[in-house]
Amino acid sequence: MRISSFFKRQVWLCGVFLLLMLSNVGYAQQSTSSYMKKYKPVSVELMQETGIPASVILGVAMLESGTGTSRNAKLLHNHFGIVGKNNLSKIKPGHRSVYKQYASDLASYEHFVELLAKKRWFGQVKGNQEFAVWLKHMNRSGYSTAGHEWIRRVTAIINRYKLYKLDAGMDSVARGSSSWLTVGLPATDDR
Repeated sequence: MRISSFFKRQVWLCGVFLLLMLSNVGYAQQSTSSYMKKYKPVSVELMQETGIPASVILGVAMLESGTGTSRNAKLLHNHFGIVGKNNLSKIKPGHRSVYKQYASDLASYEHFVELLAKKRWFGQVKGNQEFAVWLKHMNRSGYSTAGHEWIRRVTAIINRYKLYKLDAGMDSVARGSSSWLTVGLPATDDR
C-alpha cells in the first residue's frame, strides 16, 4: 500500500513539473513572436535607409535582449547590449549596470545602426544582403566578447526564424542619406 501511494505521488509531481515546463515554453514562444511582430517593421525600415540587413538588426537585438525580456531591455530600453551611461541607480536604488540607457526602444535601434555606420568597414558591406559577412565584420571589430560563439548564436536565430527573408527587400538603400537617424520621428519642415 505504501509503495502504491508513493508511486502515485511521484507520478503526480512529474505531471505538475511537466506542465510547468510546457507553460514556460509556450510563454517564450509567445514573447518571441510578439517581439518579432513589433520590431520587424523597425528593422526593415532601418535596413532600407542604412543598407544594414534587417536580419542582422533583428537577430542581434533578439539575442542581446532575450527577445525583449532582459533587464537591460525592460529598464534601459537597451536591445543591443551597448555599454554606456545610465541612471539605473535612480530608477532602481541598489541596482547598477554598465549598459547604456535609451529614451525609447526605437532610440536603441537607431543608435545600433548609427554605431555600425561609423565602422571603417561599413562602406564595403553597405547594401550586402549576406548576414554572415556583417556578423564576421562585427565580430572582428569587437562587437561581442563571445567571438565565434556570438556569431553562431545570432546565425541560429536568423536561420530559425527565417529573418534572412527580410533582407530580400533591401532594394532601395538610400546612399549617402543621413535621414535614417530620425526614423520613427514625426516629419518636420526643417529637415
